[in-house]
Formats: sequence, C-alpha cells, structure tokens
Amino acid sequence: MSNWLDSAATRRMGILTFALCFALAGAAAQQPSAPSPQSSGQATPQSGQASAGSPGKQKPNAETRITPQQAQQLFGLVDQLLKFSSDETGLPIKSPVKRQLTTRNAVESYLSEKFNEDEDAKRMQRSEIVLKKFGLLDRDFDLKPFLLALLKEQIEAYYDPKTKTVNLLDWIDVDEQKPVLAHELTHALQDQHLDLDKWSDQTPTDVSLNSGGDTEHLAKDEIDTAREAVVEGQATAVMMDDILKPMGRSLIKDPEVVEFIKQQMAGSENSPILARAPLLLSESLLFPYREGLSFEQDLWMDKGQEAAFTGALDRPPSSSWEIINPREYEKGHLPSVPLLPDIHPLVDELYKPYDIGQVGQLDLHILAGLFGGDAAARDLTPAWDGGLYWAGQLRSATPAEQSSTKSVVLLYLSVWKSSASAEAFARLYEDELGRKYSGVRLQSSAQTRDTPHSDEQVYATNEGPVVITTRGKLVFVTESFDLPLARQLTALVLDAQGAGEMKMASAPRLSPLPGVSDFRAVMDGPREPLAGNFVHFFANCGVMKAPVDAGFAARSLPMITGH
Repeated sequence: MSNWLDSAATRRMGILTFALCFALAGAAAQQPSAPSPQSSGQATPQSGQASAGSPGKQKPNAETRITPQQAQQLFGLVDQLLKFSSDETGLPIKSPVKRQLTTRNAVESYLSEKFNEDEDAKRMQRSEIVLKKFGLLDRDFDLKPFLLALLKEQIEAYYDPKTKTVNLLDWIDVDEQKPVLAHELTHALQDQHLDLDKWSDQTPTDVSLNSGGDTEHLAKDEIDTAREAVVEGQATAVMMDDILKPMGRSLIKDPEVVEFIKQQMAGSENSPILARAPLLLSESLLFPYREGLSFEQDLWMDKGQEAAFTGALDRPPSSSWEIINPREYEKGHLPSVPLLPDIHPLVDELYKPYDIGQVGQLDLHILAGLFGGDAAARDLTPAWDGGLYWAGQLRSATPAEQSSTKSVVLLYLSVWKSSASAEAFARLYEDELGRKYSGVRLQSSAQTRDTPHSDEQVYATNEGPVVITTRGKLVFVTESFDLPLARQLTALVLDAQGAGEMKMASAPRLSPLPGVSDFRAVMDGPREPLAGNFVHFFANCGVMKAPVDAGFAARSLPMITGH
C-alpha cells in the first residue's frame, strides 16, 4: 500500500509523516533550551514542574512535567543506553547522538498547524476517500481530528534522522522514558549504519498514468511497510530487553514473552483513544511494533544477532507477507503479485487515475477482521495469495463532488490459495456491502457464460453497480463502473492471470546500501494508500505509548508464566 516524506510533498496521505513528525524537532528547537558544547552533542534541559507519575501510569493529558534535575538525569542516560543498544544489536556507535527536551504544547501546536495546512488537508482527503470506498473507514468518519488526538495520546519520544537528534518529552516520567530512549537510540544506530532517512523512504510522488507505471508501482508497493516493521521491530526488541534484563530475562532466553507483550499492546488502559480507533488505524499503528518484534525475534533465534539486525537492514524484506512469515524471508522467498493488464484504453476516457497499489497480507488481515471479526481474520489471512487495486475518479466530477466516494470507481483483484477460500472471501465481501452503501439489492446472480467454475453477483447500490466475480482461486470486484464496462474489466483482468501459478510483478531484492548502482532507480515506486500508508505515518512519528505500556506490563511476566 504506501508511505510518505517531507521532500516528497506530493505524496498522497503520506505528507504527514516526516513533515508532521520529524519536523517536531523544529518545534522543539523553538523552546528555550540552550545547547551544550558540540563535542558532547547535548542540549541543556528546560525547567519543569512537579514530577510525573510512575511508569505506564501517567494519564495522557496530565499537566505534570519532569524537574530540571530529572531532565539532567534523563540526558545522562543517553550515552549509557546508546552503548546498551549497540551491544544488543551489534550496530557500532559511529558518533555521539544529540539530545533535546520538548514540551507538550510545542508538539501539539506543530501537529495542529500541519494538520490545518491546505495542501496537507487535500492529501488527507484523497487518501480518506479511497479508504472509505474500500470500507476500511466508515463514510461518516472524520479522519483528521481523530489522527491528531491519537498522536497526542501516543507519542512518547522520537529520533530525527535529519538533525541526528533524539527528542525527549518533558511530561513523561524518567523511569518510563528510559526504555523509550533505548528504543529511539536504536534508530540512531540504524541511521548511522545506513542513513535511515533515505533507506526508509524509497518511493516517488507520481500517480501512475499508464500500464508501465502500473506494473512498476505494483512491484514495489509494500517496500516501506516492510522496512518500517524492521526498524521498529529492532528498536522494540532492544526496548523490551532493557525492561526484561534487570529481571534476568530476555527475548532470546524467554521467547514466550513476545506473545505476552503482543497481547498487551492493544489493551492498554492508558490508551483510550487507541482503544476506540478504527481497526485500520489501530492495526497500522501496532503492526511495526507487534509483527516487527516477532519477525526480529524469529530471525534472532534462527540465525543469530547479525542476521536479525545488520542482516535485516542490509537485505530488508519487501512486503508485509515476509514480516508476517519470517521463515519465508529467511528462505529468500518473495510474495507473488498479480498482474494488472493495460486497463487504460477502457477507463481513461471517463476516469483519471487516482490510486493504485497492492492489497498485501496486512491489508487483507485488516479487511477480513473488519468484515468478519477475529475468526475471519485468523482463518483467511494464511489463505491469502496476493491482491491489487486500482481507483479512478470521474473526469466530469465537480470540485464539490471530488470530495465524495461517489466520484471514485474501484477495482480489486484478490488471489487465494484455494477456491474454497476465494469463495469464502467473496461471500464475506458481499455481506459487507450494506455497510458501505445504501439501497443495496442483489440484481443478478449467475454462473458466467463460457467460463466454468466462475460466478458473478451484481448488486445495485446508491453509487452504482458492484460486481463480484469468483473464478477458481480469484475474486474480482468492480465498484461504481457501469455494468458493461465492469464486465469488460473483469474479463480482461481475470484472463490475464492465466491458469498456472501466480505470476510475479515484483522486482528482485536488491542491496539497500547507499551507493549501489541504480539502487534509487530500481527501488522507486508508489505510496501505499491503505494500511501501509498509516504504518509509515505512525512509525515515523516516534515510539508510541501502546508498546511501551506493554513492555512495562511484562514486569509481571514471572507471575504469569510461573518462572
């Protein structure tokens, strides 16, 4: 699906990532903190008020601040924890890391300002329409204010690869920020190893306008999602070991701890906004911490420290499928990506290209969970075998109409490991049409002519026909195209898949190290507009409260596991 960054200001939903989050360092720099001599790489902490509460217990809106003495103590931990992170990961310390303290007001003011800028609002709107068309967000959900509230609740600290500075928050208790520091300093070591700013954001800003562009976009669509899971998974592993080692535990010695931590992430009593977030947002926020942690633990246990850290950075996975299935990554396997034939002669007269991307295993997990609950997500996610979508917008849509899902058409191809799984997903998708549209009624249901083992369901809705066609292991959906065009697209796309093994539209895995010939040219691709978009967004905003609280909950692990 997709991602985003500052210099690529035209990225779809993605503009808010570094521009919103890493530029927080700029807002922090406006606070009255005077730097120490450059040789130390430190900044003098600001004055504060009363001490914050105990780790994992502070309310998100508490007005307490750490004292100057506590801030000095916190700054003094940076070098100690940088060495701990280096020992844990094997990543060498090449230079000191600058540090500075920022306030809640500085963070919130900057976030609010960026969310209210016209260009950011337009990009947010574009992404929001596609997500609502897919059914990943309710039609009446207001994304912007919810994201702002969620960030205010969740951000605990952040490392800025542009200024090489770790930014600490003056309203978080020292004991709580210690493992957070270990997490963010791991990002500093990653940055010193391979220039994190460039490495974690490889995709261009363009919208694909032709078949060649479509193929290139689809081949590289989930790269940033996978890389975010690697960097956050590594940093979370270090953070958890910082919490566990004083108890004589570690992720390697006590592998059961990871499942406990993952279960705790979504249930923190200190994250009420996250608890009521749409599934798309909560899963996107937690994915790089939760599944990234499992990915790193499996690599660490199977292949050792070097493979889990420098190895995963130097030869990163390229899809959410590899993150969810780390043994496939260890074997060097790549996921299949369906082929999208040249649809432009059919659609370009009426529609302008709006979005394109993979529907990866993470996206399918969210769709299945949203449509059918935990059981559907659990049963269908392993049966997934690829997916893609294309969205267009009516050329005739007025500016007012362009903000509505009625102006957008959507096609979605979903590939499965068996015809039974394909059929189950098709029925699940059909059952959810009433949640997306009004006036839904079955218009026709028939086995398609000339093609055995294929059936077509046509539904009338308030936004035009929805056609769901199942052919063997393939499910193809068109939404809001007129019926003749929908059937033309169905035949074209399904016939292109052939009858053999699923073909691959993915590029070979390449070395990510800077300076490798043609690296940037080969790795360029789109921004994910579905789950990957938010994975990149949240991950680049800094470490979130939910995984931190889960780590502190692990202090009760001896009692829970009986050790």
